[in-house]
Amino acid sequence: MSQSDARDREYVDIPDTDVEAPDAHGKFSLNEDWWATIVGTALMLLCLAQVIPNIGGWF
Repeated sequence: MSQSDARDREYVDIPDTDVEAPDAHGKFSLNEDWWATIVGTALMLLCLAQVIPNIGGWF
């Protein structure tokens, strides 16, 4: 196998994609992944602060 054959097999043509920044429309937007992270962190902090009781014994 020559070096040019190996180089030809490693080449991958990736098509152009339309990727926009979160603030491309003039305002910053949070997607659902970030909202889930924020809500999950808030729930965890509320549990650690014992604001939300341990519901393990309820089931």
